[in-house]
Amino acid sequence: MSVISELIRTEESGGLSFGNIELPAKAKLDGYEYNGDLYKIKTFKEITKLEKNGTMVYESVPGTVVHDLKVTERGVSFGVESNEDAQITLELEAGKEYKIFVDGTNLGKMKTNLGGKLSFSVELVPHEISKVKIDKL
Repeated sequence: MSVISELIRTEESGGLSFGNIELPAKAKLDGYEYNGDLYKIKTFKEITKLEKNGTMVYESVPGTVVHDLKVTERGVSFGVESNEDAQITLELEAGKEYKIFVDGTNLGKMKTNLGGKLSFSVELVPHEISKVKIDKL
C-alpha cells in the first residue's frame, strides 16, 4: 500500500495525489495551492475528503489513497487503492449524465443529483491500484 505521507502532492504528470489510510486519527492540511486554487485534504483510515476552494471534490468511505487525480471539462480520472472496498462520491456538474469505468470495465451511466454529487462503489484489492475514469456524456 502506498500512502501520500505529505497528505497531498502534485505529480509530474500534473495530477494530484492524496490520502493516507495508515493514519489512526484524522489528519488535515489546508491551503495547498494547485493551479491557482486552494485545496484542503482530510484523511485517515475511515475517510478521505478533498475540497477545492471550500467545495467538495472527492470523498471516500473508508479512506483511500488517490493517485494522479485529473479533473477536466470532459470528466475525471484517477487511480485509487485501499485495504477494502470503498464508496466514492465526487462533485461534478449538476444534472449531467456520466459514464463510469473501473479498470476498463464500463459500470454504466449515472446522472448527478441537483447538487452535482455522483456516488459509486469500487471493489478494491489490497495493495493494487484500480483505475477510475468518468466521462461526461
